[in-house]
Amino acid sequence: MITLRELYRIGLGPSSSHTMGPRKAALLFQERHPDAQSYIVHLYGSLAATGKGHMTDKAILDVLGNDRTRIVWEPKVFLPFHPNGMKFAAVMSDGTMSPEWTVFSVGGGALAEEGKPALELPDIYDMHFATDILAWCQRTGKTYWEYVQECEGPEIWDFLREVWNTMRASVENGLEHEEVLPGPLNLRRKAVSYLTRAEGYQASMKSRGLIFAYALAVSEENASGGKIVTAPTCGSCGVLPGVLYHLWKSRQISEARILRALATAGLFGNIVKTNASISGAEVGCQGEVGVACAMAAAAASQLFGGTPAQIEYAAEMGLEHHLGLTCDPVCGLVQIPCIERNAYAAARAMDANSYAMFTDGQHRVSFDKVVEVMKNTGHDLPSLYKETSEGGLAMSMEQP
Repeated sequence: MITLRELYRIGLGPSSSHTMGPRKAALLFQERHPDAQSYIVHLYGSLAATGKGHMTDKAILDVLGNDRTRIVWEPKVFLPFHPNGMKFAAVMSDGTMSPEWTVFSVGGGALAEEGKPALELPDIYDMHFATDILAWCQRTGKTYWEYVQECEGPEIWDFLREVWNTMRASVENGLEHEEVLPGPLNLRRKAVSYLTRAEGYQASMKSRGLIFAYALAVSEENASGGKIVTAPTCGSCGVLPGVLYHLWKSRQISEARILRALATAGLFGNIVKTNASISGAEVGCQGEVGVACAMAAAAASQLFGGTPAQIEYAAEMGLEHHLGLTCDPVCGLVQIPCIERNAYAAARAMDANSYAMFTDGQHRVSFDKVVEVMKNTGHDLPSLYKETSEGGLAMSMEQP
């Protein structure tokens, strides 16, 4: 597995695969052809089907230039390697065409070319499965964040501190806004109203309402193109910050412990990214919100003093109970049902933690097995349920 720096990406929403990835691809292509007179970009499959709602065109045009770039939308063409395909070409100053470059946005902002590694970065984790890492923890007496530290080095804490500061800011910025989100749905932000109402409840209901508010705040920031952290994606970026911010505020947890929880959460997200997928266009929303729930459940379990076995169990439940979740955004926007799913998954992560803490951590279905099943389930889903807005909720609602 590669570094957590490639899982937690700081950037602008609303989509890691549809906004961050294409923007990065455009920057790379521009660097290769700085003297180009104009550009032609073909978008395929899911990128074309929901690209306008995800601001894919804006991300590319902001880099290559609106006046000299032509985008060709081909939503019915699915390239074999991945549903999020792009083809770049440049017209040079002498009128000749540059070599074409086909690249894929494979989830979480990462890029890949067919037949090549997604990233030219070294594997720094010698174990890629949760079962093996759990056995290491039980053998050494150490826990998941210590494994991350051994593989990444002590400098990982400075990076995770930046991640945490960005997550905190995304919650707090989200709570300062009440306007309508961009796009034709005219969906109004709800985070601040949930925060206000939560304060009127006692104990458990207040806690649940605050988790909703914090997760909503981040997801609404993402939907408006604000600055967030992929955890593991933009579309699922509210789940982990919602849980961590609530525990930090309500239990006065130190920054050091929050960073360790981020390391643990990132490790479980990295396992899924390595062995399956975190791309909604490839495996549906189970790979986004489902994985985010697993990450948040693992983080919460660690903060509540869970053993390595209990932490693994919490993560397993967070993912298992999202199996089969489709990605069917209305109008191709990261709003309905995405924002609500983030809030609900944050609460579900806390439930997974509670359930695991009542056990000794022993269970029949491992996290790795659920990851394998999620991958197979995602590949069995028809494309209309994988970020194309051609089925499910995207078609059942009357759209503007």
